Amino acid sequence: MRIGVVTFPGSLDEVDAARAVRLAGGEAVALWHGDDDLHGVDAVVLPGGFSYGDYLRCGAIARFAPVMRSVIRWAGPPESASPGLPVLGICNGFQVLCESHLLPGALVRNDHRKFVCRDQRLRIERNNTRWTSRYGDGEEIVVPLKNGEGGFVADVPTLDHLESEGRVVARYLGGNPNGSYRDIAGVSNATGTVVGLMPHPEHAVEEGFGPDRDAAGRLTNTDGLRFFTSVLEGVLTA
Repeated sequence: MRIGVVTFPGSLDEVDAARAVRLAGGEAVALWHGDDDLHGVDAVVLPGGFSYGDYLRCGAIARFAPVMRSVIRWAGPPESASPGLPVLGICNGFQVLCESHLLPGALVRNDHRKFVCRDQRLRIERNNTRWTSRYGDGEEIVVPLKNGEGGFVADVPTLDHLESEGRVVARYLGGNPNGSYRDIAGVSNATGTVVGLMPHPEHAVEEGFGPDRDAAGRLTNTDGLRFFTSVLEGVLTA
């Protein structure tokens, strides 16, 4: 299956995301911010980084890139009952999805005003999205987190709506790293096809390069890989 990975000016993690797609068994297709043709991909990943230098607001300029016109059109309205193109926004990609109104809320500067970079414990709260179906309900995982503007915020009615609809995808465990309301690390649209996640699953997909160490000191964590195997499985069965 063909998974598009978008490169914006200032993207940092598109190579990691493409590698994650390949390790999951998919074909990674490079998509350019200035091209509105999605080249027939089955899903899209918006990677982390600093799109357009994070000028104005993180993701605010990327939202108007030609490629995003197509992503927005094919992903469909956020409250639609009809599933559209699966899209995963990671870190800056999550910010782009919120700026594009494909997901509710916004990402703001960390409440401690410092950049955070650490291996982060998460609990998967929704495992019936196109990106999390390979996880157990309530499963705890560890993936890297790195952001300066990662605090998820929304008004109380929006937060209550997300909670009541079961659209909180993941929550932080072991302390809130950035002041996100209700410890929210990721959310989805109504159908679970569009997911935004502040931590970086693409950095925990291969033994020897992810978080955690075994008794011999070897890096062993591949907790992030199932975000990518989930969407491939979903595309094959759709």
